[in-house]
Amino acid sequence: MRGYLVHIVLFVLTFLSTLLAGALQKGINPFTEPWRIWEGLPFCISLMAILLTHELSHYFASKKNHTKATLPYFIPAPSIIGTFGAFIKMKSPITTRKALIEIGASGPIGGFVVAVFVSAYGLSQSQIVELPEGEGGLILGDSILFSLLSQLILGTPPEGKDVLLHPVAFSGWIGLFVTSMNLLPIGQLDGGHIAYALFGRRHHRRLSYLLTIILALAGVVRLYLYSDLFSGEIFDLLRRHLWEGWAIWAVLLFMLGLEHPPVIYWEEPLRPSRAFIGYIALFIFIITFTPVPFRMG
Repeated sequence: MRGYLVHIVLFVLTFLSTLLAGALQKGINPFTEPWRIWEGLPFCISLMAILLTHELSHYFASKKNHTKATLPYFIPAPSIIGTFGAFIKMKSPITTRKALIEIGASGPIGGFVVAVFVSAYGLSQSQIVELPEGEGGLILGDSILFSLLSQLILGTPPEGKDVLLHPVAFSGWIGLFVTSMNLLPIGQLDGGHIAYALFGRRHHRRLSYLLTIILALAGVVRLYLYSDLFSGEIFDLLRRHLWEGWAIWAVLLFMLGLEHPPVIYWEEPLRPSRAFIGYIALFIFIITFTPVPFRMG
């Protein structure tokens, strides 16, 4: 039991922090109305289910491939979503490309499936509302998939109106966003594992550096566009389609490292069925990627 104490404590703390985040999203003041904090449960449970499925999928895939891994570590955080996510720690090297594909792809695919169901249910509970005049706020970007789900379930909002996401839909949006970030084919992210197994060390290295540089440039260019010196239709288009946060992501990725440790038995062939799983995961990355996740309206 002692060996699991840290995992349990972090899980409980993250449950509480996401519960609080869900309550705050509904306008509940936990200091004056502490009895209403339980109204944050729909957001809390749906987000925790996505994160837990993602990490346990990694964990069981590791066990299946005789790779030592820890149980998930959840990270509570005082933020609008109440967490910085979760992770498992690999404690032994991954021996084959088959194992690398299965371990790397299992988490995003598992979390993706739950996030799709959560998003669909949450959107069915969401509303189309009038946009408040002259009042700015945080606007969430749409991936191809989330936009499609929204149109199928709610239709296209008329001019002057927008979708007000139910907290469960918001947790589904977060789940899809986290899935796409993990599937970036860079370094030792899940997508990096998949790219390494599919394309080999040299192509993985080139892809990692190229994409990280592109993210950095996108973020830096967007930061420069805050200046009044840049005006016109082209610059307005760039402002709408670039996100300054990519610069921060690029710095973090450089700090984490863009290289990938070698697979011990590289010469063992990768079966087409396992390669197909890798390509499915990369397809999921494409349909869940959000070029501008957040912007102020």
